[in-house]
Amino acid sequence: MPGGVRPVAQFSASARLLIIGQAPGSKVHESGIPWDDASGDRLREWTGLSKQQMYDPSQVALVPMGFCYPGKGASGDLPPRRECAPRWHDLVMEVLPSDRLTVLVGSYAQARYLPDTAKWTMTERIRRFTEFLPDFLPLPHPSWRSTIWMRRNPWFEPEVLPVLRNMVSRTLS
Repeated sequence: MPGGVRPVAQFSASARLLIIGQAPGSKVHESGIPWDDASGDRLREWTGLSKQQMYDPSQVALVPMGFCYPGKGASGDLPPRRECAPRWHDLVMEVLPSDRLTVLVGSYAQARYLPDTAKWTMTERIRRFTEFLPDFLPLPHPSWRSTIWMRRNPWFEPEVLPVLRNMVSRTLS
């Protein structure tokens, strides 16, 4: 495994907001803090969470599909390692409260937790996000690449983000 094995996750039995991402990037691998990069800054902006709220494991669980940094590929980081989700996700889900909001960040998380939408594009899942509420809310990955996606999908910010912020706020209150 590139850079060694260093699982990066945060969760507790009281966390009613679960954010499932892809896999830690190289910066997160180094710091050991989930979403400790520019993508995390954008995700906090989208959700309305402060750093203090986001990094409070009693409130927010941060669980990637791949628990360790997968290494570099030709066009960025490699996909999450396939063995991680089957081995660890069900165990983590058993610890979390059943009355939670799960934010599915990116296509890997959506593919696992919304299997009936396997033939849909990520954009289609996000466009139809209300069909998954109140349990799941799909989002694109908040990397720099999402800027291009948001330009192509101008409905995302005015239609999805206010609902996301409202649901996050209600879940944590």
